[in-house]
Amino acid sequence: MTRAEEVAKYLQEHPEFFAEYADLLSSIYVPHPHGNHAIPLSERQVLSLREKSRVLEGKLRELVQFGEENDLISDRVHRIALAMMSARDLPSLLQSLYHSLHEDFGVPGVALRLWWTEPGASRPETEPISHEARVFAESLANPYFSESAMFESSAWFGPMAEDFRSFVYVCLRAERPFGVLALASTDAERFTQDMGILYLARLGELASTALRRHMES
Repeated sequence: MTRAEEVAKYLQEHPEFFAEYADLLSSIYVPHPHGNHAIPLSERQVLSLREKSRVLEGKLRELVQFGEENDLISDRVHRIALAMMSARDLPSLLQSLYHSLHEDFGVPGVALRLWWTEPGASRPETEPISHEARVFAESLANPYFSESAMFESSAWFGPMAEDFRSFVYVCLRAERPFGVLALASTDAERFTQDMGILYLARLGELASTALRRHMES
């Protein structure tokens, strides 16, 4: 143990030292943390407390910002839920879902595939998909993020597909999986592995519940 370590250990074990030698504190000078001059130990402690206060204030601002962002997302999820609940039929439900994702959430690429067919319906959403794509979608317990389109899903997004750089896939299920919701963005950082899945999972549950009503009708 070095002499400096011995001194530090002694002071930690004998806090009464500074009470007995209070005058010593005012005569001790230490290097300024952001300069070349020396300052009293008491002033150095004040600077340290101010720095800790700035760090805490920064963290508080981040928490407030995150809270405000979560409030906005919650409000948007609430609106999309109301819109889907108000839909009278499958076409109006899909229109509400697409409109909300495009306008409220700013998602440029939205695609939906369902492996059940409504009698007489002829829509892109109910067109057959490959066995591999279906197995992939049915295996998803949580939203799946990708830097490229999975299987043939690139074709689901139309002419803009080649511009998309990030994707997320959400399985739609009732008692069993019956579809997949795919979202895409031109921003490579929009849908990434480090983002939260809470609201995406809730969106999948809401869409599944709304769609199930029309499956059973």
